[in-house]
Amino acid sequence: MPFGSDMNKAALIILFLACFVAGCGKSNDSGVAAYNAQKVIDDKIVADYLAANPTLKATKIDTSGVYYVTVTPGSGNDLFTRSTRVVIGYTGRLLTTGKLFAQTNDFHPEVALQTIILGWQLGIPKAKRGGVVRLLVPSRYAYGPAAQPQLGLAFDFKNGLPANAVLDFEIELFDIKN
Repeated sequence: MPFGSDMNKAALIILFLACFVAGCGKSNDSGVAAYNAQKVIDDKIVADYLAANPTLKATKIDTSGVYYVTVTPGSGNDLFTRSTRVVIGYTGRLLTTGKLFAQTNDFHPEVALQTIILGWQLGIPKAKRGGVVRLLVPSRYAYGPAAQPQLGLAFDFKNGLPANAVLDFEIELFDIKN
């Protein structure tokens, strides 16, 4: 037998269970604290932006902290699900500086709602076919603490999109496919 006597097997099982139970007792308090601290920072950035732009009539989407503005109303009453595919055009800017980091121009990608950032999953359904919606997206509903080194390189972001970036998107909804 590779593990020897029954006593050695029992000791090995007890050791494994002790390690498993000890690992379960560890908490992620520092991660939760960091998340909550960034939430406060993001919400202040958005609130300050809205206060500095009082003509921008933004509506908060539930308790998420994502705000939307209907720039151009669309038409229809399409049903959106997580698997809904949308054809869009968009521009993306950092909310804090207004610096452009993404733009589709004449390219209109088709994406499934379940595959895009949470801010878009919440905000795109606020538009209707042919409409344009503007989204103010806190970092927790975008890319969070993960920097995105591939985003923004074409727009002079030398290191890509920074971690915890609060984003401002204008999205045109060309088509909806269920």
